[in-house]
Amino acid sequence: MTLEIQKVLYATDLSDNSAYAFRHAIDFAQKHDAKIIIVHVLEVLPSYVQGMTESYFSEKQQKRISDEAITHVLDRIKKRLKEFCNKELENDPESLKRVESIGVFRGCPADEILKKVDELGCDAIVMGTHGKGIIGNTFLGSVTKKVLRRVRKPVFIIPLPKGETDSTFNDL
Repeated sequence: MTLEIQKVLYATDLSDNSAYAFRHAIDFAQKHDAKIIIVHVLEVLPSYVQGMTESYFSEKQQKRISDEAITHVLDRIKKRLKEFCNKELENDPESLKRVESIGVFRGCPADEILKKVDELGCDAIVMGTHGKGIIGNTFLGSVTKKVLRRVRKPVFIIPLPKGETDSTFNDL
């Protein structure tokens, strides 16, 4: 039985490695004649940070400030991802057409990635990982590990090659 891939979820954390992993996601989608769904998850603020704001703002003020700030940040990230896609694929309009959607969500990154894979009917996941420190190649990132433990779809983990720097996201 061959693997039939029609939709690829590309999960990005906007790190340097994400741009490198995106190129792999595009290549993978081309080879399978698949669509790409780009997902970024903005983590919820830890409860201790939320608790600190309680001493300065009323609950109503906190909600208004938080909602406005989060909406603004989510919109900016989505715009940045669109610019990134356009820049990366400016010489390849056929691949740009493969990008079906770009979604920016709030929550626990691993949970949201897994939820979106199911909701959007994705057949595979492509995500980058980056080792840090001397034992970096031994351990995967925490989000990557959580996704791998719970997913029932193929996952392609793209490591940033040693010495490689890819600052495409930072160039926007």
